Amino acid sequence: MIGTGSMGGMMSLLFAEYGIHTHYYDPSKKNIEALQSHAKESKHEDKITYHDDHKSLCEALEDGDKPKVFMFSIPHGGPADDSIDALEPYLKPGDIIMDASNEHWKATERRQARLEPKGIHYIGMGVSGGYQSARHGPSISPGGSKEALDKVLPFLQKIASKDKKGRPCVAKLGPGGCGHYVKMIHNGIEHGMMTALCEAWAIMNIGLGMDYEEIGTVFEKWNGDKERPLRDNFLIDIGADICRTKDEKGNYVLANVRDKVVQDVDNSEGTGTWSVQEGTRLHVPDPTIAVSHLFRVASADAARRLTVSKALNGKGVKPARIEGVDKDNFLEDLYNAVYASFLMCFIQGLHVLSKANEKNDWKLDFADVLQLWRNGCIIQSDGVADLLETVYRSKEHDNNDLLGHQTIAGELAKTYPSLKRVVLKAIEFDLHAGALGTSLEYYKYSGSTELPTQFQEAELDYFGAHMFDLKTAEPGKPVTGKHHFEWKPARGILETND
Repeated sequence: MIGTGSMGGMMSLLFAEYGIHTHYYDPSKKNIEALQSHAKESKHEDKITYHDDHKSLCEALEDGDKPKVFMFSIPHGGPADDSIDALEPYLKPGDIIMDASNEHWKATERRQARLEPKGIHYIGMGVSGGYQSARHGPSISPGGSKEALDKVLPFLQKIASKDKKGRPCVAKLGPGGCGHYVKMIHNGIEHGMMTALCEAWAIMNIGLGMDYEEIGTVFEKWNGDKERPLRDNFLIDIGADICRTKDEKGNYVLANVRDKVVQDVDNSEGTGTWSVQEGTRLHVPDPTIAVSHLFRVASADAARRLTVSKALNGKGVKPARIEGVDKDNFLEDLYNAVYASFLMCFIQGLHVLSKANEKNDWKLDFADVLQLWRNGCIIQSDGVADLLETVYRSKEHDNNDLLGHQTIAGELAKTYPSLKRVVLKAIEFDLHAGALGTSLEYYKYSGSTELPTQFQEAELDYFGAHMFDLKTAEPGKPVTGKHHFEWKPARGILETND
C-alpha cells in the first residue's frame, strides 16, 4: 500500500482482517503513527508492516515468479508519477499497480501506456464509500487490461462491499481509464444529490421551522420506507444521524458547522470538476450536476460572501418561513422533489458516461455499473438503482436517452407537480433551490418541442449567418441548418456614411 491516509489506512486494516499481509510506505509520520495505532487496537500488527523506502517495500514482496501487487491511495496528479518513478527500478513483468486514488482517467491511460510495454499492469481503480466503507468493504470500479483484471478480480471480490443479495460491488469494467471515469461520474452524481438534499434540509429547517430532531425523523422515514423509491439511500440515512448527533456538551454538532465546501476549490477533490468538464466536452447536458458544483464552489469562499452581504447593507436576500402550505402535504411534495432530482442526477451522469463509452469503445455493461453502486458507495440508492436496472435490462432502452424510456418518463411525470410546487415556494420565500430548480428546468426543456431557443437561433443567423432549419422540416439531429435569411444586408463604411 502506497499512501495510508484515511482511505489507504482503513483498506490496509481491511486486508489484514482477511488475512492478507500488507506492507506499506507513506512519507507522512502522522499517517504511519495513526495506522500503527489502529493496527494495535484491532490486533493486526502482525499483518501490517511499515517500510521506510520503496526498495525495502519491493524486496518484502519478492516471492519467486509471483507478481508483486501494489495499491496507490494518494492525492491525484504528481504523487502517482513520483511513486511509479520510485518503484520502477524494482518492478518486473507481471507486477500489478492498482491506483485506488481519485485520479483523472487520462492520467491513468498515460501511465498504462508508459508501463504496459514493460509488461507491468496498471489498473485505474475507483474506490468509493469514504473511510468507513474502506474499513469494512468499499465499492470498487477497476479498469485496465483483461489480463490484469482477471488476475485481481478474485481479490477485489473478496474485499468489496456486498449488496443485500451477497453480490460483490465490483466488476471488470473494461480497458483504459474507464474505471476512474466511472468513479468520476459517481462523484458527479454524488455532488448533485448532496446539493439537492441540503436544499431540502434547509427548506425543512428554515422554510418549515423544523428542528434537527424532527428533520432526522423525516429522513429516517424516507430511508426506511421499503415500498417507496428513496429507500435504502446512503445520503438520507447518514442525514438522519447528522441531524441527531450531539457533542460531549449536549450541543448539536451540525449547528456549528460552517456553510462552506472547499474540496473543489483547494483541488483536494478533482472528480466533481472533471465530471462537469466532461459533460461540457461531450456536449451532454448535465445541469443539476453542473449547478451543484458551482454552488459548492460559491460556498467555499465564506469571506467573500460576507463582504458581499455587508456591501448590500442589510438589503440582501434572506430565506424566510414558508406560509400558506399544509406541512404534511408539503413534506410529501418535498419527498417527491428530492426523488425526482436524485433520479435526474443519475440520468445526467449516466448520459455522460454513455457518450464517453461510445467515444472510447470501452464496451461498458451499464447493469454492472449499477451493481457497483448497490452498496459501499455514497450514491447508494436502492430504489433508483432498481428502476434503472429494469430500464437497462429492457430491449428498447437507449443509453443516451434514458428520459425517453416510458418507465422513467412515467416516474418524472408523476413527480413533476411536486417538484414544481417545492421550487415555486422556495423561490417565493428566498430559500435556496439551485439543484431542485435546475432539475425542474432539465425536465421541462428535455421533453419540450417548443423552446425559446427559436429566437436565439434567429439572432445567431442575424449577426453570424449561422443558418437555421425551418419548422416545416423534420426535427432531425444536431447538425447545422440549411437556411439563412439576410435580415439586414452588411454595408461598407462609405456606404454606411452615405
